Amino acid sequence: MQSVTQLQQLLEGYRLCCMAEGKSPATTRWYTGKLQIFKAYLKGNGFPTDVTRISTGHIRAFLAHLRSDVKADENNPNKPTRDQPLSSRTIQGYARTLKAFYSWLYREGYVNDNPMKLVKIPKASKIIVETLTERQIRRLLKAIDCTTPLGFRDRCIILILLDTGIRLSELAGLTINDVDLESGELKVTGKGQKQRLVPIGANVQKALWKYLNKYRPDPAYPSIDSLFLNRMCMPMSPDSIYRMIKRRSQKAGIHGVRCSPHTFRHTFAKNFLLNGGDVFTLQKILGHTSLEVVRMYVNLASDDVLSQHRKYSPVDVMGLKP
Repeated sequence: MQSVTQLQQLLEGYRLCCMAEGKSPATTRWYTGKLQIFKAYLKGNGFPTDVTRISTGHIRAFLAHLRSDVKADENNPNKPTRDQPLSSRTIQGYARTLKAFYSWLYREGYVNDNPMKLVKIPKASKIIVETLTERQIRRLLKAIDCTTPLGFRDRCIILILLDTGIRLSELAGLTINDVDLESGELKVTGKGQKQRLVPIGANVQKALWKYLNKYRPDPAYPSIDSLFLNRMCMPMSPDSIYRMIKRRSQKAGIHGVRCSPHTFRHTFAKNFLLNGGDVFTLQKILGHTSLEVVRMYVNLASDDVLSQHRKYSPVDVMGLKP
C-alpha cells in the first residue's frame, strides 16, 4: 500500500481532523491557511514537500522568511498590504500552527521524527490593550438617534458588548431564543461551539425588551430567528456589525483609540475588575479556557488602580508632609 507523505494530501487530512475534533470553521481555515502558505514557500524555493524530507532547517528558514520578507497583511485577501513587517504575534501564530500540525503527523505515524521539537516558539511582544473611557462611551451613545429602529438597534448592540464583553461572532450568532430576560442571561455560543450563559445588567435587559417589543422588525422569512436584523430584515453579519460600530464612532468623533467590538471586550474586562469583579468569574464570562489571557486584563486594571491612587492619594491630597 502506498504511503501518504505529500504535504497537500496531509493538509486535507489535517483539515478533516480539525473538523472532527469540533474546531470551528474559522479556526480550521486559520490553521490550514497558514499551512498552505508554508507549502507554497517550500515549493517556491525548491524545498521538498514530502513531510518525511522536511527538516528543522526548512522550518526555521520559513520563520526567518516571515520575519524579514513578508509584509503585514500580505497574505490576507481581505486587507491591503501594509508597509511594515509581520507582527511578532503573527509569526508566533505560524510557529504554533506548525507545532500543532507536526504533533498530529507524528501522532498519526506519518513521520518518525518531529522536526518542530527543536524549533523554539518565537516570543511575542506585549499586547497594548486599548480601552474606551467613560467619556468616549457616553459620546458614542449620545451621537446615536435612538428614536429610529436602526438607531435603537445599534445602541442595544453597543450596550450588550459593553456589558458582557462577548466576541463579535458570538453577538452576531445570538437568536431570540438565546435571550432570557427573566433570568437576565444570554446563551452564547463561543469557540468550538461551546455554549455558556453570560449575565446582563438591568439596563441591558430593559434595552433588549424594548428592542424586541418595539423596534425589531419582522424578519424577511419566518425561519429567521437572529436577534439583530439589517435593513433588509435579514440577520446582521459580523462584518456589518463591525462596519456599523466604525461608522458610529467616526460620526461621534472618537479619536485616539480603535473603536471596535474587541475594544469593547477589553473595556468590559477592565471595568469589571475595577468595579470589584474577580478573575475567575471574568474568565467564565469571557469564555477563556485558561487564565493566561485574563492576566492581561488584571495587569491593565492594576495599572489603572495605580494611576488613580497617585491622583487621589489621601496623604498627597491633604498635603501631609513626611
